[in-house]
Amino acid sequence: MFINRRQFMQLSGNLVLGASLLGSPLVLGQRGGVRAAPGMPVPEFVPTNGIEMAVYEQGSGPAVIFCHGFPELAYSWRNQIPAVANAGFHCLAPDQRGYGLTGGPEDPALYDIGIFCDDLVGLMDARGIEKAVFCGHDWGGAVVWAMPRLYPKRCLGVIGLNTAAGRPEGLPPAADARANDIVMTPNYYVATFMEPGRAEAVLEADVRKTFEFVLSGGGSGIWNAEAFAQLPTDSAERQMDLLSMLSREDPPGEPFLPDAEMQYFIDTFEATGFTGGLNWYRAIPRMGAVFADAASTIDVPCLYIGAENDVILPPYSANGMEDFIADLEKHTVMESGHWTQQEKPEEVNRVIIEWLQRKIA
Repeated sequence: MFINRRQFMQLSGNLVLGASLLGSPLVLGQRGGVRAAPGMPVPEFVPTNGIEMAVYEQGSGPAVIFCHGFPELAYSWRNQIPAVANAGFHCLAPDQRGYGLTGGPEDPALYDIGIFCDDLVGLMDARGIEKAVFCGHDWGGAVVWAMPRLYPKRCLGVIGLNTAAGRPEGLPPAADARANDIVMTPNYYVATFMEPGRAEAVLEADVRKTFEFVLSGGGSGIWNAEAFAQLPTDSAERQMDLLSMLSREDPPGEPFLPDAEMQYFIDTFEATGFTGGLNWYRAIPRMGAVFADAASTIDVPCLYIGAENDVILPPYSANGMEDFIADLEKHTVMESGHWTQQEKPEEVNRVIIEWLQRKIA
């Protein structure tokens, strides 16, 4: 199936843990040994919606739930959790369904936007949290924008990093809508992720190479908006054919993470593989029905943070969100690519904390 990125955004397990393993440096994950994230609070394992969700938790006050994207982990929020907790908030960051210590079922039908939201509601119920602010990046952004439409009574606010809210059905196109610079073909990475096993064969062949390509910084490789728009339209870069680029001996891009931080992603995905995260894509055809009876407006305070050089989810993808979100603020992080909270953590923390203290605290 071939869909574009905006359509995509609109639209247990076998994790076995004993109480004696909590806090251990090694636990049994979906596919072998997965260690807890370094420098993070000791994770707890919360039963929710048929899975055991590994949750890193710190602080007290209004709850803020952080949702990561693909191919990421709760570890992606390592710079935000202590800062936001110290600012007076109760931070919770799970390895989401299919990822890391949480793992998940093999059936792609058990991965859709409604199920992801149900996972978060179950987490809140288990923790005695009535309402929370939901902060998400990439796929996690799709989840957090769904929460106020599916569970409006459980939401205090929404923070979307890079991911814009999907436009509700029935609204006319945004007056200032703009086409993405990606040239859409069947080689677009979302389409190539659909076939079981195809993406795994490339992503898992050399996990270090995969992450050194994927986690590339703003201004390098494919993460420079101005340079990207000048690339030939038939190039793998311009078509965002990630599997073809990764299959090259020397893929484009320069990794920006320190070796130790990169290593945790590598170690974890070497143990778990990528199928859990890829199942989020493979359930896309089942997602449209989830919003059939959803709210058509978002009625809580919202913050959108875009990144100048994110060519997959550019800041202009958020044009028109004001049409269905009354209380919306926007901020663009300059000289950052797609991995905004990891590339520019100080600026992201400052913007998030200032907004939380003004709108939520």
